[in-house]
Amino acid sequence: MSIGTGTDLGGTALGGLGVGGAGAGGVDPASEPVGGPLGTSELTEQRGRRFRLPRSPKIIAGMIMLAAFLILAIVGPIVAPYNPSASLSTTNGTPQPPSATHWLGTTQTQQDVFSQLLAGGRSTILVAFLAGIAATILSVVVGVCAGYLHGRWADELLSMLANFFLVLPALPLLIVIFGFLSPSGATNDVLIGLIIALTGWAWGARVLRAQTLSLRSRDYVDSARIIGERGWRVISHEILPNLLPIVASSFLFTVLYGVGTYTALAFLGLINPEHWSWGSMLFEAQNSDAEISGYWWWYIPPGLAVAFLGTSLALLNFGIDEFINPRLRAAGLTRRQSKKSGGKGLPRRFELGLTPVVRSRPAPGAAASTAAASTAAPSTGPTNRTQEQTS
Repeated sequence: MSIGTGTDLGGTALGGLGVGGAGAGGVDPASEPVGGPLGTSELTEQRGRRFRLPRSPKIIAGMIMLAAFLILAIVGPIVAPYNPSASLSTTNGTPQPPSATHWLGTTQTQQDVFSQLLAGGRSTILVAFLAGIAATILSVVVGVCAGYLHGRWADELLSMLANFFLVLPALPLLIVIFGFLSPSGATNDVLIGLIIALTGWAWGARVLRAQTLSLRSRDYVDSARIIGERGWRVISHEILPNLLPIVASSFLFTVLYGVGTYTALAFLGLINPEHWSWGSMLFEAQNSDAEISGYWWWYIPPGLAVAFLGTSLALLNFGIDEFINPRLRAAGLTRRQSKKSGGKGLPRRFELGLTPVVRSRPAPGAAASTAAASTAAPSTGPTNRTQEQTS
């Protein structure tokens, strides 16, 4: 009876599995690159590629703009040339246009608009980032725990809580809440940020729950549970590190939501006007009919500041989405390779639902070794057939 076995078990039959005939450590010498093992410079280059920062123009532009706004929030109130609440003249009640003395003009009560713009950036950015941090923590706790505990009563309870806040109208609820705040509470940036975060965490929780449901069935998560790891350790060490890009994207989205919501609340007069922010500047300009009277220097600077801050956060969010989305990342790499090669051999348009893949050409030495291996492979066939017939 023929059992189909040969004598060269170590080198031929199991060589591809790295069990025998592969030298020390179970590594096949044929799998090493031509010219010996990787050198120190090549290993350093490979490690550098793994930890290379994204080079997307969107991420770079967003980071530069956001860094400029963060510096403005820190040093703005310090370098403001005037007190934003001080009236520089008690006789003139007409807003003055920009001049060498007042770079962005004055308000109707002769307050310096440039000083208000510098002082108002700190409150707007601080509230937005506090809201983003608090909402992200809530979304991670609720979303990841609900996804990991799928099928239990805790998952149903947390999902119901997220769905409730997801369909709840945020702005009317915030108007009602801020209507009950005291004047001191309406100027507390920490309290305002926490209240805004209460209405902005549900969307991120739903996204994280869906991703956790996909990760909880992976092999490494099952292995961690089988060896007896506790649930909190599986979440913190196995699931959460793989969700960091999504958490970062959710954080930026919530900060953007905080900027718009805080500006809207201040524009509606729910924030104390003496607590300077870009929204309160728009509120004062609206009350004084600045847009009708043509006092453009009063409302355009704060409006542009809010718009550019939102643009920087949106660019970072889009850049992170391209970095973590395999299809968008592959498409971007393909377009860059197409520009370098002059468009030869690469499609200019990509089909929907198809991930383009760029295959680099093998080195001449590697191609020669591959051809030699394919030529030598058929020579083992007659020997094996002879052995089978003999057995």
